[in-house]
Amino acid sequence: MTDTTAVADPFLSGGYAPVADEVVIDDLAVTGRIPEALAGRFLRTGPNPLGAPPSPYHWFLGDGMVHGIELDGGRARSYRNRWVRTDPVADALGEARREGPAQPMYDSSNTNVVAFAGLTLSLTEGCQPYVLDAHLDTIGRADFGEPLRHGMTAHPKVDPVTGELHAFSYWWEPPWLLYHLISPEGRLLRTEAIDLPAPVSMHDFAITEHHIVFFDQPAVFDLGALATTGFPFRWTPENGARLGLLPRDGSGADVRWVDAPLGYSYHPLNAYEDGTSITVDLPLISSAHDVEGPLGGGADRWARFERWTVDLASGRLGADLLDDQAQDFSRIAPGRVGLPHRYGYTIELGNGMPYDATRTFKQDLRDGTRAEHEFGPGNHPGELSFVPDPERATDEDGGWLVGLVHHDDEERTTLVILDAQDVAGPPLAEVRISRRVPYGFHGAWVPAR
Repeated sequence: MTDTTAVADPFLSGGYAPVADEVVIDDLAVTGRIPEALAGRFLRTGPNPLGAPPSPYHWFLGDGMVHGIELDGGRARSYRNRWVRTDPVADALGEARREGPAQPMYDSSNTNVVAFAGLTLSLTEGCQPYVLDAHLDTIGRADFGEPLRHGMTAHPKVDPVTGELHAFSYWWEPPWLLYHLISPEGRLLRTEAIDLPAPVSMHDFAITEHHIVFFDQPAVFDLGALATTGFPFRWTPENGARLGLLPRDGSGADVRWVDAPLGYSYHPLNAYEDGTSITVDLPLISSAHDVEGPLGGGADRWARFERWTVDLASGRLGADLLDDQAQDFSRIAPGRVGLPHRYGYTIELGNGMPYDATRTFKQDLRDGTRAEHEFGPGNHPGELSFVPDPERATDEDGGWLVGLVHHDDEERTTLVILDAQDVAGPPLAEVRISRRVPYGFHGAWVPAR
């Protein structure tokens, strides 16, 4: 297959350039020692246009490709990559279209991979999820007993206590926001419509023990923006910003709205409550989807790390700066989602392009300190997933950080394994992948069954 994409766009060249084939590489070389308990697959997805994309090309809209590295018995068994067989990709490859609910908005699957209810789900907001098998081949579109009316967010939350999946979707006409609750067995339990003053881009959200937390931020749907940016949203700061608190047992009419700092959060770290307040830790940028910069933000607009505290009695929100270093791709120990947490993990962002930087961070939110791992010049980490170590289950940070590191001017990628209790220390293991994995978005650790 010939790669026909142009290179004028920064997201079609360098480390962002798509790869043109699907491969399997067995028995990967390892430096160091892979912990025996790390048995499963690390998956990472991102945009990888199959052919020449339309101009202007927006990185968020490229065809999805999932990359997987299988670890078992202290060995790196294999690497493989597969395009998600959306209808356009299946058509281009001359394959039969996969079955499942019709897509409500567009047909893409390039943003996240989530393991839930025995399924591996490939996700992009506004789309029905695709189900992948253990070889990353596409089975079909997910049906949770009935189709989700407007698809699903790319960032659903699995409640570590109940096993339920919390999700949402947004749309171009009322109701502009829908909340979904899915049982641990993968059945849709309820959907709640929530009123908003405008159709906004809502990329992520948070949950607490008793609330669902929504971010109403002024990236507003504008079909005309496609002609200039390739993405149908524009920054409208006059709309203001709010935090919405939906009681878990309430209806859309029960959402409590709280004024919030103006900005946009792609990936809040976590939220929790203590009975009198709700705490939200999150990276925040001052704007999104405007006309400056490659992703709609200038060099001075990358995310800083903040803590928001909502007093439930007064409804007032206080904001505190935790770290002014640009960072995002927030991750937390999966057992702490929606619960009080001490640690969070992010990666440093570049001033120009997202992956210009070379560090990953561990935030100690009790002591107010930051540990960091420096990968060195020309080595750029992507999002790192936290994988719990069963022998350190009582420690919130008892586990490993697993993710990809990309190397300038080299046709290779490294899967790195860090001890989460010693982030600054040398990697426990580095797995050499003898090909370039393009920069991408999110992923997951899927334990062996």
